[in-house]
Amino acid sequence: MQTEIEVLMMAAVTIACLHTLAGPDHYVPFIALSKSRGWSFSRTIFWTIICGCGHVWSSVLLGLGGAALGWSLSKVNWFENVRGGIAGWALVAFGAAYAMWGLVTAKRGRLHKHFDVYDDQSIYVYEHKDGQAVAPGERHVVTPWVMFLIFVLGPCEPMIPLLYFPAAKNSTSGMLLLIVVYTIFTLAVMLIMVVFGYYGLGFLKTEKLEKYMHSLSGLTILICGVGMVFLGW
Repeated sequence: MQTEIEVLMMAAVTIACLHTLAGPDHYVPFIALSKSRGWSFSRTIFWTIICGCGHVWSSVLLGLGGAALGWSLSKVNWFENVRGGIAGWALVAFGAAYAMWGLVTAKRGRLHKHFDVYDDQSIYVYEHKDGQAVAPGERHVVTPWVMFLIFVLGPCEPMIPLLYFPAAKNSTSGMLLLIVVYTIFTLAVMLIMVVFGYYGLGFLKTEKLEKYMHSLSGLTILICGVGMVFLGW
């Protein structure tokens, strides 16, 4: 189980970093709000952490749904000897399906959030597909608490299978370790990108990467599951 937890931790780190880096909405709004409202550095960091925690905890709550299924199965006697194999196959199936879904939505275009700063220094958020016009009435003014709500309602779906695996093996410590690792790396990447932007430093252009964020997350989970099932990780 120790080796499997290490593999899951690497997957959690990879997904946390990809999910955050590939989504400019994880850091650009804080940079824009700090500039438009004249926030101090400490206030900018404070709201980044608050919204980041809301995002992470909503992801964890979503993942606990998968964990609950794993725990339920771990209590079934006949499942005792095969639960490790089933949990590994669950990662393979979820990763493959999620990666394919990500590719399809990337090709077709999907709704995603945009944040714009207007002449009056107000910041607006809206959803649209690439190339789709947005009516003024579909834009909403962004405040710090609106940002928090957006982050809470936008969890990271790949947390579901990551927490399912240790739960299926009845490893509470492994599940808590994954949650801690995912939280630390998500917040760390968010803070790094916000600090760079706050001081006017350039950072990676992630617009193209954002389009394939779900596919990359699915591929990470797929590799993790294949390693466990076929390679003895």
